[in-house]
Amino acid sequence: MEIVILDGYGANPSDLSWERLQEIGKVTVYERTAPELTIARAAEADVVLTNKVILGRREIEQLPKLRYIGVLATGYNVVDTEAAHEHGITVTNVPAYSTESVAQMVFAHLLTVTNRVEHYAQQNRNGQWTASPDFCYWDTPLTELAGKTFGIVGLGHIGKRVAEIALAFGMKVKALTSKSADAIPQGIQKAELAELLATSDVLSLHCPLTATTRHLINADTLRKMKPSAILINTGRGPLVNDTDVAEALQTKQIAAYCADVMAEEPPKTDNPLLAQPNAFFTPHIAWATREARIRLLNVAIDNVKAFADHHPQNVV
Repeated sequence: MEIVILDGYGANPSDLSWERLQEIGKVTVYERTAPELTIARAAEADVVLTNKVILGRREIEQLPKLRYIGVLATGYNVVDTEAAHEHGITVTNVPAYSTESVAQMVFAHLLTVTNRVEHYAQQNRNGQWTASPDFCYWDTPLTELAGKTFGIVGLGHIGKRVAEIALAFGMKVKALTSKSADAIPQGIQKAELAELLATSDVLSLHCPLTATTRHLINADTLRKMKPSAILINTGRGPLVNDTDVAEALQTKQIAAYCADVMAEEPPKTDNPLLAQPNAFFTPHIAWATREARIRLLNVAIDNVKAFADHHPQNVV
């Protein structure tokens, strides 16, 4: 079995091992693959693994040997699944491997805004505390989370874990979800979007990107939020309109925007959000803890093995 990994560097920048995969077939790993090289590199493959390299209809129709596509992620929008199914190609993903890591990043961002640890650590490296006439100082607002309202859009694996952590902080949790009120965990209040916008001190996005949720956060919805609200996006970049969020920050319609994702990655230098001092970004790394990546590789390899054994799993 010929196995080709088109962009192995993202999930495994040489600190983990593909050894288990090599027990299944001959493995060729490319760290990155430019679009114009995809077809040539995958031409002899029975199995292709991809993270962000697109396998659309054009690519699939020119890969007659291909029988399996494994997505090294949960989201599988990089694959034209309709074209794959038409050509008898099995497509799998890796669900829920990063739940703990992404939930952790949500609160890393939130605490960045409320406590500003990095800000003070850097100031004190520069001598700010040693020069203080008092035993302490602060030059940013410091906010306690207990008693605040944490709104969640989407109550899947990550949304539920985020809710649990927010409850542990003593926060009131509300969620926009398709689940019935009696099917959601205790302590979470079901709410519609209008209520979340109006009442949330923190609003965290965890819904899938669809035609309905694209630019869910826009100029209109931002106007309905509290001026003290903190918006967090660790879901998908296009859930928000970048320009509208930048304008809302500039005019103080909201207090802060925290994101691990952007509509275009990496972002262009002229993205208006990058100029906003109350916009805080991490470079799409919420999923990338070593622990989460070990789970990702293990499940991805298990998926290939299950396919080779004629019992495919995690099929999309």
